[in-house]
Amino acid sequence: MSRQPYSTDLSDVEWLILEPLLLAVLNPSKRGRLRQVELREIVNAIRYILRTGCAWRLLPHDFPAWQTVYGYFRRWRDSGLWEQLNDNLRETVRLEAERAAEPSAAIIDSQSVKTSAVAGERGFDGAKLVTGRKRHLLVDVLGLLLVVLVHKASVSEREGAKSLLQRAKLKGFKRLALIWADGGYNGQAMIAWVFDLAGWILEIVKRNDEVKGFEVLPHRWIVERTFAWLGRYRRLSKDYEVLTQTSEAWIYAAMVNLMLARLARNPAVYL
Repeated sequence: MSRQPYSTDLSDVEWLILEPLLLAVLNPSKRGRLRQVELREIVNAIRYILRTGCAWRLLPHDFPAWQTVYGYFRRWRDSGLWEQLNDNLRETVRLEAERAAEPSAAIIDSQSVKTSAVAGERGFDGAKLVTGRKRHLLVDVLGLLLVVLVHKASVSEREGAKSLLQRAKLKGFKRLALIWADGGYNGQAMIAWVFDLAGWILEIVKRNDEVKGFEVLPHRWIVERTFAWLGRYRRLSKDYEVLTQTSEAWIYAAMVNLMLARLARNPAVYL
């Protein structure tokens, strides 16, 4: 790298963690055409856009050409690479925290965000008074992302949750048994549907009607913290994307960044 570093650049330890995972997914046979750009610089450029929220065409000129960086991001989105990196790193973080690689409990919630002027799927959330999209997350008890689904904000909590949990079932979380949710997912029909889908117990965590003002609710604060983590990235301050698949890829990329930073706190393991 022959340029001045940005604060969003990968540290040496983060790259030591990420590079083998990236290469294993991109080119497991170790065959193919030689790359003309450094993968580390491609990732650095994507991290820069994610953190600053700038448009692709405004990517600083000391990175590879924006068309090249965007091409990599699009191919990685379409191949599911960001989701695979998220899954691999999540298992590593959980093991480092002395937990099983797969979770036995999870928390579900959604966040409605405005969309920009670009074309694409959107709707009106009458409860939050937001025109845009919903980000539906399923996270483990550490707040790490299991599955994400982005859809128009007009889709109800329960219908969005059904689509999200169907994705979760396809991922094959064998240990998952319990899912906590707020009152928006309540109802015997919903609880029965979740159990019929995969044998999961949907437990509704309700507010205490006697408590006035803000109240920290058991388990539910974990997913709210995850939404706060995502809020650190300006690319996620709104939904700027035409495709919901792109929105989901950015969320996975943000979680990859967060987990890399967490793992890099213990550099002795990787150096």
